[in-house]
Amino acid sequence: MRRFVRDNSLSLFFLIAFLLALAGQSVAGNADANARRLSEGSAPISWPAYVTSSDFAVDVAENWQSEYLQFLLFILVTVWLVQRGSPESKKPGEEGREGDAEQRIGRHALPGSPGWAKATGLRQTLYGNSLGLLMGVIFILSWLGQSVAGNAAYNERQLAQLQDPVSWAGYVVSADFWNRSLQNWQSELLAVLSMVVFSVYLRQRGSPESKPVGASHDTTGTGG
Repeated sequence: MRRFVRDNSLSLFFLIAFLLALAGQSVAGNADANARRLSEGSAPISWPAYVTSSDFAVDVAENWQSEYLQFLLFILVTVWLVQRGSPESKKPGEEGREGDAEQRIGRHALPGSPGWAKATGLRQTLYGNSLGLLMGVIFILSWLGQSVAGNAAYNERQLAQLQDPVSWAGYVVSADFWNRSLQNWQSELLAVLSMVVFSVYLRQRGSPESKPVGASHDTTGTGG
């Protein structure tokens, strides 16, 4: 067990931090929702009722879809685009998908390579793009989840104000939906931009997300 924890400590840390943050969001969100309901003359709702509500679902889903959009874009564009001096980038001149030898696939696979990397045809193609495909699927599913939950929450507000509800199609082209989406997208894209640029000139000793402290600013694609 001790070895398992050590070997997976990075994943475990972020899993625990995620669960604590999600729990904290549910408690704070419930308190905020009840404060609004009381100010409007409505009865407060319980925590179980809140975490199964469209309000909570849309708040969670809109953050998830923006995070996975960030990862999807970063995974795909770093195949072809570079930033000189950043450890998050390939070296200039190495843009592209690389050859089979560099990727260690097919007849160039090593004894310890995954089975699908040794295969050919569709299996190799799917495995060679599996990370981007998974991030894309999660982004689409969370985007759909946000749109459905957001539509339900929006219609609850509409009915409470004695206004007509809108269809799902009407909601996904509404200002409410795109305001929720774009306010998250811009923050995620800014965070990636900051990481790519700041890592050219700044260091964090011992982190694989940073170059070695003594590396020159032009050193690209090297973690330390």
